[in-house]
Amino acid sequence: MIAKLKRYLERLTFVDIVVQLFGWAILLVAIIGVIGSLHNSYYTKEQWMDFVVFGISQGGVYALIALGYTLVYGILFMINFAHGDIFMAGAFTGYFLAAKLDAYGFYNTHPIISLLLVMLLAMATSVVVALITERVAYRPLRRAPRLVPLITAIGASFTIEYTFRGFYGSGVEAYPELAIVAGKTTVLGVRILKVHLLVIVVSILMMAGLYFYVQYTKAGKAMRAVAEDKDVAALMGVDVDRVIVNTFILGAALAGVAGVLYALIFKQVHFFMGFIPGIKAFTAAVVGGIGNVPGAMLGGFFLGIFESLGPGLILEGLGIPASYQLKDVIAFTLLVVVLIFRPTGILGERLSEEKV
Repeated sequence: MIAKLKRYLERLTFVDIVVQLFGWAILLVAIIGVIGSLHNSYYTKEQWMDFVVFGISQGGVYALIALGYTLVYGILFMINFAHGDIFMAGAFTGYFLAAKLDAYGFYNTHPIISLLLVMLLAMATSVVVALITERVAYRPLRRAPRLVPLITAIGASFTIEYTFRGFYGSGVEAYPELAIVAGKTTVLGVRILKVHLLVIVVSILMMAGLYFYVQYTKAGKAMRAVAEDKDVAALMGVDVDRVIVNTFILGAALAGVAGVLYALIFKQVHFFMGFIPGIKAFTAAVVGGIGNVPGAMLGGFFLGIFESLGPGLILEGLGIPASYQLKDVIAFTLLVVVLIFRPTGILGERLSEEKV
């Protein structure tokens, strides 16, 4: 123990000390804010519960998108910054089917079938966009230095955004109201919005299905083998290209579902809607441990809850007005703190140390 502490102190630099002090300063300010907020009792118990439920539902959406980032990173060791726009493509396309079904009176007379149809269209659209992106933008650069696919991903993101702006226009469209999820219901004695309950249930089911697929199916074992070592997996007879394509399909399908769930919560869709949720989901993937499937799930829920509670629990206790306009600051501050104290994320693997 003493030897490990000595080695740590020997490696400690001035920059490390400054970064650690900055992290502890953020934590100290957060604690002061929490104490001030709890002391002044700005919200009732029911309102705090609403914040938690909203955070869980929002976190479920972040987790579904984050899984796409973490799956691709786990296989290719690249950040697919176009993934937020793949999420947008599904949600935006699903709107037109939802609007048509609503115009014909089918949307609310057969809500479950309508919702399934919209989700299937959103998933199919996201998958098609993801496959085109992988084939055109990423596959030719598979052996290129890591910076090249990263820059390409940013270019692909803008291409998808403005392609869909050309297809669907630059206006903001409103998803039709689904009567079956309007209003509140009681779960375990807690009154929550039905739409939040739907989002939480669907996101958990999708994540459970993905975990089962990765852990217990032949295709999932192939994915884990390719993530471990692509060249050795190819020597063992694994079709690496097919596994990579399957990975993009899985991530895009989850993003398509997340797009519809996001639209049910926030009602509006537009061509630029994927940017902020995409960045938040990437933050969630990093917080949970990029490349780690359970980590992405945990990171998504953790970020959603923290973002929902943070403004009222921390910023209002510090006397900051209009604190909920700064919820994005809360989310990215969480990322900074996690990277300072746990650079590999909550469930990320520890890097091995050289023996001395």
